[in-house]
Amino acid sequence: MIWNMWVRQTHRWLSIVFTVAVIINIVALAQKEQAVWVGLLALLPLVLLMLTGLYLFVLPYATKWRCG
Repeated sequence: MIWNMWVRQTHRWLSIVFTVAVIINIVALAQKEQAVWVGLLALLPLVLLMLTGLYLFVLPYATKWRCG
């Protein structure tokens, strides 16, 4: 049970980090010189969001499967 709460909290914080990274990316696009790393800034939180989101999506089905 503690593991599920940890994953949920991590997913929430990752969504905040992803939102900030997207805002930084939009601001960087408005600048004259663009850095490549700014465009890649949002990819790490996005991948982690996908993994935690898939875990949270499958969790009710796995619980139902285990209980019978």
